[in-house]
Amino acid sequence: MPRAPRILPETGVFHVFTRGNNKQDVFHDDEDFRTYIGLLKEYKSRSPFYLYHFVLMTNHPHLVIETKEGSNLSKIMQGINLSYVYHYRRKYGHVGHFWQGRFKSLLIQKDSYLLECGKYIELNPVRAKLAEKPEDYKWSSYRVYAYGEDNPLVDVNPLYETLGKTREERQMSYREFVVGEENNILKGLFYGSDKFIDEMERKYGVKRFPTKRGRPRKT
Repeated sequence: MPRAPRILPETGVFHVFTRGNNKQDVFHDDEDFRTYIGLLKEYKSRSPFYLYHFVLMTNHPHLVIETKEGSNLSKIMQGINLSYVYHYRRKYGHVGHFWQGRFKSLLIQKDSYLLECGKYIELNPVRAKLAEKPEDYKWSSYRVYAYGEDNPLVDVNPLYETLGKTREERQMSYREFVVGEENNILKGLFYGSDKFIDEMERKYGVKRFPTKRGRPRKT
């Protein structure tokens, strides 16, 4: 089956994720998580981008990234993921495929949908039963927004300032926002308003939900 199209403008906001091959774990201990975070810091200094939200699950990382002019999301992710493979092979003697194909990316509208995306990925540990509450999972950006935790890796989501007049108000509003109703944003190539999706479909000549190719279904 042919690959689904991937939309990668030079600048934009993306939800990026890469799964371990056959859903295998890619992070086993604190050193592994810290190594990946170190690579994020390194590549942010090499090819500047904004990292608004992140969560590192045991078998895949989720990132919400905004690229800047002159940066290239494909090169950034290829560099990070390949460097992590070198770490993993040295440490565990792994051979064969490590990541499940290329990284996936969804183009996100930069307004309230950006907050929705952050909320979605930060709740992953709860959905996967790795933590009872999002604040219990330390490999995530959640506590930056919900409790004011200092993390130089995270660039504050520009929509976060709209949640309250004071730091305490914003933190409380974010905690309430995250426990509210959520949407599944992993579907399709774009995530945003109907107007945004129509514009992206016209601009890139693809549908949000591309039609799968193959033999017609028998009747």
